[in-house]
Amino acid sequence: MLTLPKIIVTPKGEAHLRGGHPWLFEGEVVRILGGDSPVLSGSGIPEDGGLVHVFSGKDRFLGTGFYNSHSKIRVRLISENANDRFDEAFWRRRVRYALDYRRTVLGGILQPGLSDSCRLIHGEADRFPGLTVDLFRDTLSVECLCLGMSRVLDTVLTALVEFLPDYGVRIGTVCLRNEGDLRLKEGMEREKGFWNGMAEHEDGHCEILENDIRYDVDFLEGQKTGFFLDQKFNRLAAAKIAFGRRVLDCFTHTGAFALNCVRAGAEHVTAVDISASAIEQTGKNAALNGVGEDRLDLVTADVFELLTAMVNEKRSDYGMIILDPPAFTKSSATVKDAYRGYKDINYRAMRILPRGGYLATASCSHFMTRPLFEKMLDEAASDAGVSLRQIEARAAAPDHPYLRNVPETDYLKFYLFQVV
Repeated sequence: MLTLPKIIVTPKGEAHLRGGHPWLFEGEVVRILGGDSPVLSGSGIPEDGGLVHVFSGKDRFLGTGFYNSHSKIRVRLISENANDRFDEAFWRRRVRYALDYRRTVLGGILQPGLSDSCRLIHGEADRFPGLTVDLFRDTLSVECLCLGMSRVLDTVLTALVEFLPDYGVRIGTVCLRNEGDLRLKEGMEREKGFWNGMAEHEDGHCEILENDIRYDVDFLEGQKTGFFLDQKFNRLAAAKIAFGRRVLDCFTHTGAFALNCVRAGAEHVTAVDISASAIEQTGKNAALNGVGEDRLDLVTADVFELLTAMVNEKRSDYGMIILDPPAFTKSSATVKDAYRGYKDINYRAMRILPRGGYLATASCSHFMTRPLFEKMLDEAASDAGVSLRQIEARAAAPDHPYLRNVPETDYLKFYLFQVV
């Protein structure tokens, strides 16, 4: 075992880690041992971003992880194997594991004529704390929110660029989107730019294919890493139901649900977003696919206000409504407000839809847990005086895996209902 600083944890912290959760919180640290002498947390031993071994109060080895005195998550485990060596070969193996997993669950990282984009590294679920890497055809969009991971990021990205040709993918652009607020909490600065001079798409745009639909991705200025890949198969599930129906796609963002529905044979789709730039981007994507105004309307509007007006006017113009809002809550402190927001839009959608109409509804906040989201849906249905016939309950695409013993990784909920 490497000679590293040693963290002694509380019984609660031990139970947390032995249960499979990779995070050790600040209140779960009893003391830190540097060499043979106990030292106070934050005294410089261990180094922020460096590795530490974690032990129980009875000197049982629990794992090795990245330490950071700036973060409430004091240690993020990367291994429970006392024999691991955390060298370049270790991280290259981890990269290969992540790529092999995607090839298996997606039927290939590259699916010619169908899809050329996916998430390659999904943070803790792939044992890369705080790291997200999305593949957009020949471009990697990267977000790193963990100080320890930032120290090995060059090794990880070098391995990705080197290995991906084995999976049929050549990388020409690598963009760093390190702008999240969590970087500040980790003691890091925000940054954005190209890695290692790899900038074939220096304008920040590339074109991708998903579900045989073309999109222009703004990976330099777009939300998160530039495009939301996690709804790939949920879009197909919704589109199957959209055939022959008039569809209202709320919070359309880049128009992905709307275009999937058009492709699947919806009679007509109206795509709505409060952001004028999002609607503009949806228009660009529609043009890329030869979709005209006869099949797709683009509306810049506040969804809450639009749905309220439709309820008040007793309009039932649509046979299907899709609700895919941004996260209404990013902390436990605002869950109650988020609950009201989700209930508001779902209640109104249920009021608008005719009996026999279809509702697709989602939440991308892990704080809005699956049981809480379902409770909200039941209350909204009761208030609207309808019943919901559940068709499917879905999660993120398999390239966005979640660990069952790490609830924070189960963030996306997606449901299909018939209103009866």
